[in-house]
Amino acid sequence: MVQQAVHLSGSANDTAGNRSDCPHVVLPEELFFTISVIGVLENLMVLLAVIRNKNLQSPTYLFICSLAMSDMLGSLYKVLENVLIVLRNRGHLEPRGRFETTADDVVDSLFVLSLLGSICSLCVIAADRYLTIFHALQYPRIVTLRRAALVLAVIWACCTASGIAIVAFFHHVPTVIAFTALFPLMLAVTLCLYVHMFLLARSHARRTTTLPRANMRGALTLTVLLGVFIVCWAPFVLHVLLVTFCPADPYCACYMSLFQVNGMLIMCNAVIDPFIYAFRSPELRDAFKKMVFCSRSQ
Repeated sequence: MVQQAVHLSGSANDTAGNRSDCPHVVLPEELFFTISVIGVLENLMVLLAVIRNKNLQSPTYLFICSLAMSDMLGSLYKVLENVLIVLRNRGHLEPRGRFETTADDVVDSLFVLSLLGSICSLCVIAADRYLTIFHALQYPRIVTLRRAALVLAVIWACCTASGIAIVAFFHHVPTVIAFTALFPLMLAVTLCLYVHMFLLARSHARRTTTLPRANMRGALTLTVLLGVFIVCWAPFVLHVLLVTFCPADPYCACYMSLFQVNGMLIMCNAVIDPFIYAFRSPELRDAFKKMVFCSRSQ
């Protein structure tokens, strides 16, 4: 899918080239590869920190692990894509051969799975924060570790099936519409939950002294994560829409010349999120310190 977006973007710029003065912005592949590797390693640290520390093995951190897995898949996509490019340039792969086409589809599926997984993870984290704040007494009974794992298993199964289907039928316009509609739909659902959450928080604060500080801190963390996700992914979603519906328009072509910049923003999202976890969560920050210092002392 991403390769198709690149091809269509290049064709669109060629078509509109005589009407647009915007040159393609090209970023070095080495930069993409370096940031992608950092993203994989950082999110792998998040997963290992939760696995190795029993005090972090809760539904909330399980949902955070789901988001970290999504970010890691997004970075892994670019690492594998760079490997394929190197193999093709060195003559180990037949250009547009059967193996490369299949490998491209698999890599693109990882990319789509990263986006879908991020959307679903952010939604389920928002729901978890809502229950933590306004149903604190019932929360341990409602959201158990087993139920959280079951919810995530269903989510990832649906995301995997949807990712494969999107890549397989991405050349159809309805598929593009469905794919890009997921982004504003997620924003609408999360925004409604946020408005409801903060209205209840305001009402609750009038009746009681204060809300649990840790729970509100978690809600603010989610706000930061959601904001970073929107900033990093929205330009790519807009690019896909422009490639599909106005490829020959000079203004659209001018925006599409920034495709690699949009791709870099996505890679940066995977690098930024672990810093947000560490900055906002003292428990996770302590786990990171133990992992780093223990590895140095060994």
